[in-house]
Amino acid sequence: MSFEMIFVLVALTGMVAALIWDKMRPGMVLLTVVVLFLCVGILSPKEMLEGFSNKGMITVGLLFLVSEGVRQSGALEKLIKVLLPQGKTTIFKSQLRILPSVAFISAFLNNTPVVVIFAPIIKRWAETVKLSATKFLIPLSYMTILGGVCTLIGTSTNLVVHGMILESGHAGLTMFELSKIGLPIAAVGIVYILLFSNKLLPDSRNSSLEEEGEDSPASNLHIVEAVLGSRFPGINKTLGEFNFARHYGAMVKEVRSGGQRYTQDLNAIKLNEGDTLVLWADETFIPTWGDSSVFIMLANGSERENNTSNFKRWFALILLVLMITGATLGELPFVKEAIPGMQLDMFFFVCITTIIMAWTKLFPPKKYTKYISWDILITIACAFAISKAMENSGFAAMTAGYIINLSGSIGPHALLAILFIVTNIFTELITNNAAAALSFPIALSVATQLGVDPMPFFVLVCIAASASFSCPIGYQTNLIVQGVGGYKFTDFVKFGLPLNIIVLIMSVILIPIIWKF
Repeated sequence: MSFEMIFVLVALTGMVAALIWDKMRPGMVLLTVVVLFLCVGILSPKEMLEGFSNKGMITVGLLFLVSEGVRQSGALEKLIKVLLPQGKTTIFKSQLRILPSVAFISAFLNNTPVVVIFAPIIKRWAETVKLSATKFLIPLSYMTILGGVCTLIGTSTNLVVHGMILESGHAGLTMFELSKIGLPIAAVGIVYILLFSNKLLPDSRNSSLEEEGEDSPASNLHIVEAVLGSRFPGINKTLGEFNFARHYGAMVKEVRSGGQRYTQDLNAIKLNEGDTLVLWADETFIPTWGDSSVFIMLANGSERENNTSNFKRWFALILLVLMITGATLGELPFVKEAIPGMQLDMFFFVCITTIIMAWTKLFPPKKYTKYISWDILITIACAFAISKAMENSGFAAMTAGYIINLSGSIGPHALLAILFIVTNIFTELITNNAAAALSFPIALSVATQLGVDPMPFFVLVCIAASASFSCPIGYQTNLIVQGVGGYKFTDFVKFGLPLNIIVLIMSVILIPIIWKF
């Protein structure tokens, strides 16, 4: 191996270790690695910065604002309340009514706000109809993931891979191209959840909201569940080091972290992103911090008030539909021929939609920066540079050669399986976008060395990088429902690992049929 290959191997190993260690945000970890590649000459300044001007990365940023506009319109709250059956019902009937709709919504909106809005509403509803909320919350997260793999904009990973495909000189993904594999996988996922969730998921564990009033330190205080976001200033500090009451005027009653529930010696508990704090707070806490990016989700067991007019709700949905329709029609050959001077793609229409939403104040235009996850955007931009470094150094080609030799004479199907497993492990341990960055150049090199069409491998990377079911730390929506539902780590392994295997088998079988080698 050359010096460049060795350096890339060591740097990527350190990157994976740092992401698992979770001492820094993923964006800063990847940026550190990119700067190291720049320092030794593996990347040029131009190659380092190309990701920051990539249309896929900018599209992801604008889609955060579109999702926020739909969220603040209140349309999602109205929809989920219509979907939830009232009166006597069963887990099976309720899931059959809810899950397909969740998958459909998540195909076009960011997964996190869907789960943030739906999770507390579903939890309250489950308590009123005497069903276990734990039978619905993990399925909610899984269906947002499965819905996300059905369209180009369903998850940021799809847009990242799409951008890398274009950078490599190949034709990118169309809006609904991934639905050819995403829809069958989502359908089978729904069937799996319907058949096995009642058996494999636990019954509801003790709810802190149900315990309210038992030991309230004051009559004006009530229980609030708060899920910590990446901008919470106490991340990686203990409660003893970070005075929560001084910062936010609320007392911590309980901490749920990593599937564990802590009620004693709270000052020694270190806080991590995605942890759920159960607080004693007054009635001003949620109005004060409800729109803050410090907390991903706040819930107090009461219905969230939304005074947005019906006109704005419908207007937000109409804009979303027009954006999707425009981007879909813009990809058709006759449209491209009719308007050759313009590229009517998703980037074009998401730009227009974002500006309209800002000027009509579907989201507060003066606060637009707070609704964008800048760490995700930096992670995506650096992912392009890391992928380029793996190609420049020859590391991707070398790794592809090892994978080809490992699979022997079994053929491309075995290579798909190996690539899926590697990508999926990275996704469960680090982040989906970083997993895509590591796997894409290897997928491209494998296809090049075999002399086959790389599209089956590109699609596989999209699916494998999103299929995070057996580990809560791999996907933010899993972390959210873990705290809200009081799940243990083993609950995800027991229920999610079979789904990982199902998606693996379906991908390896169906992708070569749909996209020929």
